[in-house]
Amino acid sequence: MKKITIYTIALLPLTILTGCTSIDVRPVSKIHNISHVCIENNPKVVVANFTTIVADVFQDHGITTKMYNAPVPNKCEYKLTYTALRSWDFKPYLSHAELRLFKKNKRIGYAEYHITRGFTSFSLKKWASVKKKMTPVINKLLAQYKK
Repeated sequence: MKKITIYTIALLPLTILTGCTSIDVRPVSKIHNISHVCIENNPKVVVANFTTIVADVFQDHGITTKMYNAPVPNKCEYKLTYTALRSWDFKPYLSHAELRLFKKNKRIGYAEYHITRGFTSFSLKKWASVKKKMTPVINKLLAQYKK
């Protein structure tokens, strides 16, 4: 019993410094053969460069994008909606983001990034760039598309 307690205590500083990030991704199937995605502008998102980073990673997978204000034109077969939230600890940082990819009105992909509360206030990773946080999430979403 003491070994478990000592082991737990030894790992506690590491846990505090790394924090806890959860990523939930339901990848898009290759059967959709996506070449272009219309991104629905979300004016409530104030995370700097969020849509630029999303568009750049989609481009890395061979998928072009274009921003639209709602409603997205009917000519758009694939549509991406998103939300991104900031938290603050000495400076703002991305704490939560969701991407939903639709074919017409049917959701075909989903990706979520979330920093959980608790030990996060001690985590140094929370101040990582939006690009560093979202690139692996989007890569998982589009894993079946060339990179």
